[in-house]
Amino acid sequence: QVHGIVRRSSSFNTGRIEHLYKNPQAHIEGNMKLHYGDLTDSTCLVKIINQVKPTEIYNLGAQSHVKISFDLAEYTADVDGVGTLRLLDAIKTCGLINSVKFYQASTSELFGKVQEIPQKETTPFYPRSPYGAAKLYAYWIVVNFREAYNLFAVNGILFNHESPRRGANFVTRKISRSVAKIHLGQLDCFSLGNLDAKRDWGHAKDYVE
Repeated sequence: QVHGIVRRSSSFNTGRIEHLYKNPQAHIEGNMKLHYGDLTDSTCLVKIINQVKPTEIYNLGAQSHVKISFDLAEYTADVDGVGTLRLLDAIKTCGLINSVKFYQASTSELFGKVQEIPQKETTPFYPRSPYGAAKLYAYWIVVNFREAYNLFAVNGILFNHESPRRGANFVTRKISRSVAKIHLGQLDCFSLGNLDAKRDWGHAKDYVE
């Protein structure tokens, strides 16, 4: 069985995983069990991990929008950086160091102002946003817990990955949806951010592999 943590919201915020429900219309869970929680709340993380006693933990939670991280810098640091520490510390508090495998979703934004092309695992990090800096803390705290406590803890440094479930405020979905709306006469124009940014791209299914 797969357990997940979802933030409480007054509106449904599970649109991209509704297909995983046993009954999507009624939000009846089958092999997926969702728990209300938040990476900013260490108490709830301890409670959930102690209750579930998972064998594998994948930290995919983050405020992951680079531009918005400049507007919500402290929140981004709290969720993306310290939130990872809270998860790791919850594993330790629950006595699961020797039985849990931990995966941290790191990011190519760690490289930021790239020091070499292409990047390798040995390429020096140079984050260029509060998001990248917060993720850099998360990267190193994972290394720290692995070396200090012999926890099975790894970082996956993923480059941009897309699928039809990508959020509409990210560049690929923003462009494709806006072009469709312009074609249908529902939109005149739309604006983009830094047009000089260069990123590698992949499909989410390939990254899962």
